[in-house]
Amino acid sequence: MIGFIADEWQRLRKDKWLLGSITWVPVLVAISVWWIFSQGIARSLPIAIVDHQHSLISQQLVRYLDASDTLKVSTHFQNEYEAKKALSGSDIYAYVVIPRDFDRDIYLSNPPQVSVFYNSQYILVGKLVNSAVLRSVGTFDAQIETLKNLSSGDATLKSALGKAVNVRTQVTPLFNLNSNYAQFLVSAIIPAIWQIVIVVGTILTLAMHKRKGLLQQWPRQGVLACMAKTLSCYIPIYLALGVGYLLWFYAWLDWPMQGGYAVLIAAQLVTIIACMLIGCVFFFITYDAARALSFAGAFTAPGFAFMGITFPVTDMTTLAQFWRSLLPISHYIEAQISQVSYGASNMQTLHYLVPMLAYLLLIFILMKLAPKKIQQEAEA
Repeated sequence: MIGFIADEWQRLRKDKWLLGSITWVPVLVAISVWWIFSQGIARSLPIAIVDHQHSLISQQLVRYLDASDTLKVSTHFQNEYEAKKALSGSDIYAYVVIPRDFDRDIYLSNPPQVSVFYNSQYILVGKLVNSAVLRSVGTFDAQIETLKNLSSGDATLKSALGKAVNVRTQVTPLFNLNSNYAQFLVSAIIPAIWQIVIVVGTILTLAMHKRKGLLQQWPRQGVLACMAKTLSCYIPIYLALGVGYLLWFYAWLDWPMQGGYAVLIAAQLVTIIACMLIGCVFFFITYDAARALSFAGAFTAPGFAFMGITFPVTDMTTLAQFWRSLLPISHYIEAQISQVSYGASNMQTLHYLVPMLAYLLLIFILMKLAPKKIQQEAEA
């Protein structure tokens, strides 16, 4: 076995594309993704103002919006058409419309309708913009109500403020205290990339063996045995990538880790085997690396979207939930979250991996499919 591993390493070392695809390329991609989100907290998101009132009070509201850490009033427009055009062109993330009767409604104690428009396709940005606007408008409303109560002459500052803000709320995220979206997104994006690397690497490994004429020897030695022996040489590489990003996130970057690493490493090992089986099926269905990679790309590319991190699983369509159940990384990410955020027991975490036993059915498919494809290629 040691001699076989040494021979496989020599083949891998000579195949620069395969070597890069499973070593330095995923590391470079992971670092690039982290660097994009490294700021952690969104600040100074550009928004526009459409002020139809042009008064001191409306300007005060604009100053409250601009004072928010999340928002930055970058420009003013005369009408909604110009603002919508800028929003469509991604020049701004949102625009706020202050109505013409803004002052009058405030003096008459009629709640004025301040409208906010943003692109909901940017789920995270839209949520941040909406929350920041609500906070700024809420502070502005409290100031107006406090001044009204003080103007009556029979209230102290504290009592006037108490009447203006009857209930104060404090929202504290349980598992992301700083609302760090790098911790929220990167910890899911990197595993999704990891899944792609494993499936693609498996296909490229089989393609390399096909080019070198090694697959034709497999039927005599047992196709499944040769496949398992060959691919097992690459498991340490994929596992090193998986363990590496765990240590990077929760040891070096010091993101909160409530559970342990041992059960997550076991979950990663199960995920690697499942991804390898999928890659083998794609390769032997087509017996062509290019078409197999196309299948792999179409299958694994939605991995991050279907994880349920940025969009609730319960709100997905039946087709989306079915596709999600087919992706190994969707089951792994639940195990990761259960350890990182909840500090669940090992048995509770392993429970999320039970559906992955279904991937063992692919072995029976490969038992019939792989020898048939190899034989057809030999007879052609």
